[in-house]
Amino acid sequence: MYDVIIIGAGTAGLSAGIYVARSGKTALILEKKAYGGQIINTPKIENYPGIKDISGFEFATHLYEQVTQLSVEVKFEEAISIENHDDYKIVNTPISSYKCKSLIIATGAKNRMLGLPNESKFIGAGVSYCATCDGAFFRNKEVAVAGGGNTAVEDALFLSNYCSKVYIILRRDVFRADERDIKVLKEKTNVEIIYNSNITEIIGEDHVEGLKVTNTDGKTSFIKVQGLFIAIGHVPDNSVFKNLVNLDNNGYIIAGEDCQTNASGIFTAGDCRTKNVRQLTTAASDGAISALTACERINKI
Repeated sequence: MYDVIIIGAGTAGLSAGIYVARSGKTALILEKKAYGGQIINTPKIENYPGIKDISGFEFATHLYEQVTQLSVEVKFEEAISIENHDDYKIVNTPISSYKCKSLIIATGAKNRMLGLPNESKFIGAGVSYCATCDGAFFRNKEVAVAGGGNTAVEDALFLSNYCSKVYIILRRDVFRADERDIKVLKEKTNVEIIYNSNITEIIGEDHVEGLKVTNTDGKTSFIKVQGLFIAIGHVPDNSVFKNLVNLDNNGYIIAGEDCQTNASGIFTAGDCRTKNVRQLTTAASDGAISALTACERINKI
């Protein structure tokens, strides 16, 4: 019997593990892939208080090491079902079952797809959702970035260092990103911004050869590129919990700032929950709050 099981080893889940351990409780973190979550794909973090400059991978690694040094168990197993009993919960994985008094769901979110018919076909053959992972493969080539938020702008800036030409295609007439980064982007001579447009077709046989782009007036054009980096946000990875806790229409777990769900003893933290701001700092905050609230509940049992 663990005091707290945390599902997810991103910033929220690892932060929760730290606060559970420092509260004198036992914790198990379950993660189906690798620790760190989405932040490991960020080349440079400059907006986390107290840390002037660090890569996402370094940040995640420091956090993971801090957790394990506190004797928090981390198992790389996927939670496939949860049994909710009044006084305890059971988390089932393909390997084993684990019992706890309180549960924290911190599964984050996954990349949102454009939804084009042949999008999946070209994943790994020109379509990517991680510029820092795959950008170097497109050195001296022409590529496009879909999106107008911070991630899209960061991706375009990163790719501009490798690629001969970077198109950034956004649906609106303005970016939804930090002004500082937008200013730098607009100064890049090898970056072209295409406003008020959608990618309506990915063209190619065995790999991406170009894109069909349609603007709001219905005019269609062709852009020759060898790569497409999609950065249009994320969707929550909460399908396994839909019969356990309440989700909103977009699939996010409904919870307030106390991170408490509608189910007693079940909490949520990070990008998988309903919230207005999804940043590294808010993920860490959620982790701390959910852990302390979960431990407080245990103390009252």
